[in-house]
Amino acid sequence: MAEVERDPVSGRETTGHEWNGIKELDTPVPRGVLMFLIVTHVWAITWWFFVPAWPLGETYTKGLLGVNQRTTVEERVVEAQQERSTWMSRLENEPYEVILANETLMETVRDTGQQLFGDNCAACHGRDGKGRANYPDLTDDDWLWGGSPDLIEQTMRVGINTAHPESRIAQMPAFGRDQMLERDQVRNVAAYVYSLSHPDYSTPETLERIEAGQEVFVTTCAACHGETAEGSQEMGAPNLTDPYWVYGGDLDTIIASVHGGRQGHMPTWDERLTTAEIRTLAVYVHDLGAQQP
Repeated sequence: MAEVERDPVSGRETTGHEWNGIKELDTPVPRGVLMFLIVTHVWAITWWFFVPAWPLGETYTKGLLGVNQRTTVEERVVEAQQERSTWMSRLENEPYEVILANETLMETVRDTGQQLFGDNCAACHGRDGKGRANYPDLTDDDWLWGGSPDLIEQTMRVGINTAHPESRIAQMPAFGRDQMLERDQVRNVAAYVYSLSHPDYSTPETLERIEAGQEVFVTTCAACHGETAEGSQEMGAPNLTDPYWVYGGDLDTIIASVHGGRQGHMPTWDERLTTAEIRTLAVYVHDLGAQQP
């Protein structure tokens, strides 16, 4: 009978295998690990009988519990649609003042509206609605066409400068490029407009240019922006006296706007979104401005 070799340190038997002077111990699997493996295998085999598990040609084993994830998902979708239809119906039919006064409904507007805004509006106006170059900030409560929910809804439905028969139309002519104003007139009126929101620009050195620009403004620009340059929401003409600008309020940008003109664009949403979704977004966007200090 061959003598069993034992490791002098651990006292365990060796397997007889040796590699570079290292001998392999004949160590049994720990009892805890062995029990774990047994339990998991028993559990797996048992679970096969309770839930769908094995394909059988065109069908599969259904399991004793009758679990069907597809049916479960369909049921949850129906439940969600039923729950959603309740408040969507209210958003579609109730007056805006009622919606705004109902804090529970407004919580739904802020949650759902944020998702709708992110999917449809954020590409231009930014995820937070603060806009970016050439796209207006919707949080400053300074509006081109009006910031009430009704007016926002109308703007969303028909768009701006679109093919919609009721589209809002707004365009600033290219006074310099189309030679309606001379070069100095363009620079003078730009200086005047710049001084409206930057009073410190009016100095003895610039006063003559500003006064000359005011004359140009009265005869050329006041028809849209008003004699006080505070704009007209009926025409989509912006207020030029405040610090809010779509294309930029620095002097060089104003000169570029007067010279080359501006024509913004907003798509129509009446065929892309449902009435309830448009009204939800109208309230949500209105609320963005109302929440600002």
